[in-house]
Amino acid sequence: MKPLRQQVLETIAFIRPRIKNSVDIGFLTGTGLSQTLSSLKVIWEINYADLPNFPQTTVESHRGKLVYGSLSGRSILVFQGRFHIYEGYTPQQVTFPIRLMQELKIKTLILSNAAGGINLNFSSGDIMLIRDHINLTGHNPLIGAEEPAWGIRFPDMTRVYDKGLGTLAKKTAANNDIILREGVYAGLLGPSLETPAETRFLKGIGGDAVGFSTIMEAIAGVQAGMRILGLSLITNINNPDAPEQTTLEAVVETAQKASEKMNCLLCDMISQMP
Repeated sequence: MKPLRQQVLETIAFIRPRIKNSVDIGFLTGTGLSQTLSSLKVIWEINYADLPNFPQTTVESHRGKLVYGSLSGRSILVFQGRFHIYEGYTPQQVTFPIRLMQELKIKTLILSNAAGGINLNFSSGDIMLIRDHINLTGHNPLIGAEEPAWGIRFPDMTRVYDKGLGTLAKKTAANNDIILREGVYAGLLGPSLETPAETRFLKGIGGDAVGFSTIMEAIAGVQAGMRILGLSLITNINNPDAPEQTTLEAVVETAQKASEKMNCLLCDMISQMP
């Protein structure tokens, strides 16, 4: 097995000739959100399957394409679909897109996901600005042999999500009459959904939303020195006192219906970014 960084550099060698200038923003989309950034002027797109060493998406609604384009004068690399530990991938494979962005010297990272709401003040279809997260996966992408080229061994995690980007998100949401919630994202391993007792526990430790992604990518992004914006699309509300069954199909449907709000928020935000 080739070292991970060697694999990433081989993928970079495939991509770099196709990129004219430096890339300003990297965007990793969540469940049902692959079509976010509809205003993006697409220059090219490549299937994940055609990228050397790149993992493949196996979950419904993760499109599995790398898209390069521009929006409001900013060059953007969009990863339409992500990878999860519950698919059998290692944390290092899950964060392969982040390391790719790091080697391309991308400094702004946008992470989106579909999540279950724990905060009962939220509603299905709301967008939550991730203020902080709780890693309950039992995994970490920094475990294993140290790679000095990718940052320090013990990165500080007190400021994972960039306050400046968060302030811009709140201002942009207000200007577009979009309700933007704010809270803590609890990351679980999955893929089974939460029991009522687990939901009570998550609520008790300060969680506002729960999902099976984002944590690994955020940790790698911090080590890479990126400014991170995290957004959760709330697809259902988990009330442990009145639990309702849900399915992946229902989650995807809700995410797709509400993705226009996410699209509006991000397109306007990007137009205002330095």
